[in-house]
Amino acid sequence: MNRIIVSFIALLLANTTPAAAQAPARSAAAPLTQAERELLDLSRTKWRWMSERKVDSLAALFHEEAVFVHMGGSMSRTQELEVIRSGGIHYKHAEIFEASVRFIGPTAIVLNRIRLDAVVGGNEVTNPFVVTEVYVRQDGAWKLGSLSFTRLLR
Repeated sequence: MNRIIVSFIALLLANTTPAAAQAPARSAAAPLTQAERELLDLSRTKWRWMSERKVDSLAALFHEEAVFVHMGGSMSRTQELEVIRSGGIHYKHAEIFEASVRFIGPTAIVLNRIRLDAVVGGNEVTNPFVVTEVYVRQDGAWKLGSLSFTRLLR
């Protein structure tokens, strides 16, 4: 019986270790760099443009080869812009609880923990997400290369 309990506890600890092993978070007291501020501001602006359905502004931001991953599948740049234009998805409001940015060479990864209020196919929905935004530097400007929604269970 003790072996079963010990095995169960070991299994629980093994399943929690990867979360604890994530890269360390940036200190809240550490000031943001200019590049970090630029990307976080751009991300917030993108959320505003999405809620206001500013397709022309989004088209300029989205890289030609961008991909968008939703709970129901993935879309190309053209498909994402059309679904916003048509109202198939209306990103009404994204409440951002946490945001961070990391750089890998000319690539920036922005993570946002949000609550998204949206209208999808005529149905009003609210979901908690971690959204991964990948930006690439192209001709001196940041372009969104990928936007992926991961729904949180809580």
